Amino acid sequence: MKKYFLFTLSLLTVLQIGAQQIDTDIALQLSRLPLSCIAQQWPNKTSHLSDAITDHKLTPAELHPAFFGCLDWHSSVHGHWLLVKILKSHPDIPNKDSIITLLDNSFRKELMNEEAAYFNRYTGAKTWERTYGWAWLLKLDEELLTWNHPKGQQWHETLQPLTQTILKLWKEYLPKQTYPNRTGVHPNTAFGLAFALDWARAVSDSTFERMIINKSKDFYLNNRKVPAYFEPDGSDFFSPSLLVADLMRRILTKKNFTKWFNNYYDKRSIDRLISLPVVSDRNDYQIVHLDGLSFSRAWCMKGIARNLPVNHPIGKLFKEKSNFFIYKTLPNISHDNYEGSHWLATFAFFAMQ
Repeated sequence: MKKYFLFTLSLLTVLQIGAQQIDTDIALQLSRLPLSCIAQQWPNKTSHLSDAITDHKLTPAELHPAFFGCLDWHSSVHGHWLLVKILKSHPDIPNKDSIITLLDNSFRKELMNEEAAYFNRYTGAKTWERTYGWAWLLKLDEELLTWNHPKGQQWHETLQPLTQTILKLWKEYLPKQTYPNRTGVHPNTAFGLAFALDWARAVSDSTFERMIINKSKDFYLNNRKVPAYFEPDGSDFFSPSLLVADLMRRILTKKNFTKWFNNYYDKRSIDRLISLPVVSDRNDYQIVHLDGLSFSRAWCMKGIARNLPVNHPIGKLFKEKSNFFIYKTLPNISHDNYEGSHWLATFAFFAMQ
């Protein structure tokens, strides 16, 4: 079947996106992807550890009444984040009524109470979605908290049972985490800590902020000459090394971050990171992760470049390559490819901010 691709972009358009607000047409097209899958229950990957036949037979919507769509829980959560972000940045978007109706349906008190209860109801649930799904949940909460709009404040309040459950679990877990996960997929520690740090600062939770900063320094402050020339693995949607740098630029002063960064990579690692990932089959749920890698590399490179001196050669290179990754990858998102459409819109939008 011939695929309907969402975007045909010039590199000039991408450069303009990097400097200005995301075009309304692009936001509209991206919004249609979570709109179409948040209420879509199948196919589904619950990753639920069953205690007995009674819960083994539950449908995704019975296990997770708010975040059951878009293939898996975390994709549903960050699909909600995307719709909130689009409403905030494009309040007059043509499909705003559809977005609000869908979000009103999700952000109901009884549903969020059930979502929160899940983490205490089943064996192993306290580690479920740790920490990728946790990170996106806090990013969603942060987006609602910082939106000066009645709907934003209403939905933020409704989300609190789940937010506070995740926060409690993370504060219990972080002191026990002896080693970081340096994977290029969901359990990556640096990604989770970066989003958690953003949230902690947004809500002025100084205790959580200090926990994150101390743990980040323990894990990453002495990292030198990381072997990023081994990246990526075949199903990565993250660069483990770039995520660490994107976290550390949040923690260190610009002067100290530059000093740290100058000792972090060698040339062959940089050369590897600026090479466009090859996606051989976009109908493969694992291989298509590499499109997400292009987007996450782009947002990491942008953040890193902003925290390096203007004339820093790697900073200038990263800024250029971040736009190139978006330019080459955005046209690959299609409506009829659920392997990528259930999640890639979020990564694309996040990269273009």
